[in-house]
Amino acid sequence: MLKEFQEFISKGNVMDLAVGVIIGGAFSTIVTSLVNDIIMPIVGAIFGGLDFNNYYVGLSSAVNATSLAEAKKQGAVFAYGSFITVALNFIILAFIIFLMVKAVNNLRKRLEREKPAAPAAPPPADVALLTEIRDLLAKR
Repeated sequence: MLKEFQEFISKGNVMDLAVGVIIGGAFSTIVTSLVNDIIMPIVGAIFGGLDFNNYYVGLSSAVNATSLAEAKKQGAVFAYGSFITVALNFIILAFIIFLMVKAVNNLRKRLEREKPAAPAAPPPADVALLTEIRDLLAKR
């Protein structure tokens, strides 16, 4: 079983998947930072200067804090601002991945078009022999 596992791990697809997961995690943090540190402050400024992450509705009368972190300590909250931030993060990430896949597909299509045509396979021996005989008879 250990040998089988070693063969499975050493296959290229597993290694490619591992690299993809690691790069995806790093890319996700970049997009999260882009959304939280650049896009959401601009959106917050447009909609009244509030931090979008702090938009919430308290689900109990005991919740009266001004920030989401404090409100969560006081009781249950419906944190729709955090959800909007995460949804925007997802949309941006999905769009960037779409653009990357589209670019790779275009590159593959271009490489296939530029690939030289394979030389024609030589005819079978009997066809070549018959062609030779035909050409000799045509010369007479």
